[in-house]
Amino acid sequence: MTPSPAMGATSEVGALQTVLLHRPGNELRRLTPRNNDQLLFDGVPWVDRAQEEHDAFAEALTARGVEVLYLDRLLAEILSFPSARAELIGAAVDDPRLGASLQRATTRHLAWLAPEDLAATLIAGLAHDELRGGRGLAYEVMDRSDFVVPPLPNLLFTRDSSVWIGDEVAVTSLAMPARHRESTITAAVYTHHPRFAGVEQLYGAGLEHLEGGDVLLLAPGVLAVGVGERTTPGGAERLARRLFARGLAHTVLVVPIAQERATMHLDTIATMVDVDALVMYPAVADSLKAWTVTAPDGVADDADPVELQVDGPRPFVEAAAAAMGIDRLRVIDTGLDPVTAEREQWDDGNNTLALAPRLTVAYERNSVTNTALEAAGIEVVRIAGSELGSGRGGPRCMSCPVARAPLPPQA
Repeated sequence: MTPSPAMGATSEVGALQTVLLHRPGNELRRLTPRNNDQLLFDGVPWVDRAQEEHDAFAEALTARGVEVLYLDRLLAEILSFPSARAELIGAAVDDPRLGASLQRATTRHLAWLAPEDLAATLIAGLAHDELRGGRGLAYEVMDRSDFVVPPLPNLLFTRDSSVWIGDEVAVTSLAMPARHRESTITAAVYTHHPRFAGVEQLYGAGLEHLEGGDVLLLAPGVLAVGVGERTTPGGAERLARRLFARGLAHTVLVVPIAQERATMHLDTIATMVDVDALVMYPAVADSLKAWTVTAPDGVADDADPVELQVDGPRPFVEAAAAAMGIDRLRVIDTGLDPVTAEREQWDDGNNTLALAPRLTVAYERNSVTNTALEAAGIEVVRIAGSELGSGRGGPRCMSCPVARAPLPPQA
């Protein structure tokens, strides 16, 4: 049996070895025009096609030697452990909408399920008319189609609920109520699954809001953290302190981004495609700023009273190059007219997943951006995403790298 690669990542572009995905399932079939906004989707996807597109995405990764782990399978495997079952059932019914009677009835229903069925229900949710033995005031006043346990359609975007930094994993604190339970599931998998035995979790769901889509590993020891709609400055500071205390980074660049859905995460406007290059939304290329955060006196932990050093702001690409110790950070200039640029950014043209330096996965629909990447020497693996993109996420959003090869030392 071939041993699993060592876990961890120090960059966005080291050769991808292992990745965590979630194949969309019945949770997407719960989306309707009545609830899709609340569940953070811009439309009601064609689920069969979304699954076909996701399968093709996974196949593109495995064809290039990447080990694909599926979150729902890992979840089902840990639900044979009583401690994991109790933890996740408790999280599913910890909802003030339900009241004590409905919480007890739902707990009994979930506790009866086999591991595979429980995993499916925790992800796809539990509707009023699916609950055996429902009772209580809250149950009586619910509509038949209301959810006792809401579905998690955004679990598709595994990048957001965890991010590996060095050999540790940050389970994140998701900002939107519709996504809170995603971190609970991810944390339980990392805590209970034998595959991750001994892995340290350097962040947690109960801390300040921080989402993985806002975290870019620019180079070993250098991170950029976007702050905007989903990640708060407090979350960026908490992460920085923990990274400095554990020796996982020496510099964190804090990058404010517009607080709006089109730019919900830093990786919706910029992603790394080479050790010294990124693709960036042209409308922000000249205006994106960064504050450089360091700890010259060191910190013992995230509660340490030592003040962090905060310098800036200065243009993001300049601050990044200085922190990375390179002359300049190349920006792939797509040369798009403003209308095309806005369309391709909305369609996740800047949300690429690097498989190795100068090799990246992108949605095929962003033809102008992909052509510009290829002109800059970046090989593009094109995948379909007409249905996957309805939740506003591209190949990077849909993937959490668990293991990347270290980059060779730069000459």
